[in-house]
Amino acid sequence: MAYLKVSGTKIVDQNGEEVILRGAGLGGWMNMENFISGYPGCEFQIRAALADVVGKEKSELFFDKFLEYFFQDEDAAFFKSLGLNCIRIPFNYRHFEDDMNPRVLKPEGLKHLDRVIDLCAKHGIYTILDLHTAPGGQNTDWHSDAGTHIAKFWEHKDFQDRVIWLWEELAKHYAGNTWIAGYNPLNEPTDPYHTRLIDFYDRVYAAIRTIDPHHALFLDGNTFASDFSHFGDAYKKWENVAYSIHDYSVFGFPAAPEQYVSNEQQLHRLRRSYEKKREWMDQHGQCVWNGEWGPVYARKEYEGDRTDAINEERYRVLKDQLDIYNKDRLSWSIWLYKDIGFQGMVYVSRETPYMMLFKDFLAKKHRLAIDAWGADDSQVRDVYQPLIDLIKKEIKPEHQNLYPAPVWKLTDRIGRLARNILVSEFLIREWAEHFKGKSEAEIDEIAKSFAFSNCLHREGLNKVLTDNASLVAQGK
Repeated sequence: MAYLKVSGTKIVDQNGEEVILRGAGLGGWMNMENFISGYPGCEFQIRAALADVVGKEKSELFFDKFLEYFFQDEDAAFFKSLGLNCIRIPFNYRHFEDDMNPRVLKPEGLKHLDRVIDLCAKHGIYTILDLHTAPGGQNTDWHSDAGTHIAKFWEHKDFQDRVIWLWEELAKHYAGNTWIAGYNPLNEPTDPYHTRLIDFYDRVYAAIRTIDPHHALFLDGNTFASDFSHFGDAYKKWENVAYSIHDYSVFGFPAAPEQYVSNEQQLHRLRRSYEKKREWMDQHGQCVWNGEWGPVYARKEYEGDRTDAINEERYRVLKDQLDIYNKDRLSWSIWLYKDIGFQGMVYVSRETPYMMLFKDFLAKKHRLAIDAWGADDSQVRDVYQPLIDLIKKEIKPEHQNLYPAPVWKLTDRIGRLARNILVSEFLIREWAEHFKGKSEAEIDEIAKSFAFSNCLHREGLNKVLTDNASLVAQGK
């Protein structure tokens, strides 16, 4: 078996035949996220809090078992049964080095990554390795696990040097693995000046290519993989490279401006948003990969009787996006495979030890809207509105929309800082204290809640994905 490679606008096999990658992101696994597994704030914060509450040994037991149970052979077999062929694996740099001991490779980081890459290969599934969290935070959001809205990665060369080192180590380890479709060196960068991202890509490209000349690279655009306007003729320097967009639609989220009914105007907006993201690639004949996309879904414990109607609307968005992608024979990776019930193809049952333990806490999280992703702030909007009004009154309009605007509007920025960073911080210890007094056996059972056998399937989503994977396989 040979490596996949990028040829013009296509991904191809050793015979030059087109390979369309259809799959999902394994979000929340080696890069945990608050809305995916139900904690407040950032992963580094809950890891520290849990160690403080139950001790280092029990804390490490929980997180190691969580990694073990989250993706196993049953998951890979199920994923393949849907007709999908690629999993994007996001990971946190902290699995491979410590901030207080940089550039010293932690072998335990490779243990689970190797295991899942091999499981996927066993079932004929390609993988794409995605550095989702870099030292200092490469973007302004929670999923870069920095605990701040300032992307310090772009301000300290040593942070960038450490990522170059890490990709050199990973390239050495995985250079010969042909089931890896490629490397995604940096997830959703937000460089306010745009130019530092290109300089970093030059460096990481050269570093990887010195060791591994074969694997494709998937490079995210700036500003959350939406903006290639400053890439210029950079593509001329790089070979075997695809360019990654993240094509989320506002219609797939609670803050949608109107009910989605697939009318002509809405379909135009869907396509225009997508086309704008890939405009630079189309101008220069480059390959596009949609590394993230997909709606979130209503839950009966929060949306009640409206749940089914909301989800039918979200499936409509999903189908219309796929119709666009199919016409372009686009490779994609939907977000995401597994969670606690908001977006995943499979999700942890409400009857599991984890979900029962955190039932009331999750309801509080939802009420306070402390997760940014798909937040419904209706129960606390009146609390924050005076702050929004004050800023609008006292700050000049031209100074109200700070980068990463326009992706972040003024209300988004206030929500990130006031709810998702500040209020979340007060709940981190409370999350950890749920584990107080638990035995090792009980901690193991809590972690096992994330095993495939304890998950329910989002049948509507999975059927749509399977149907569309079949269409592409048939060349339609």
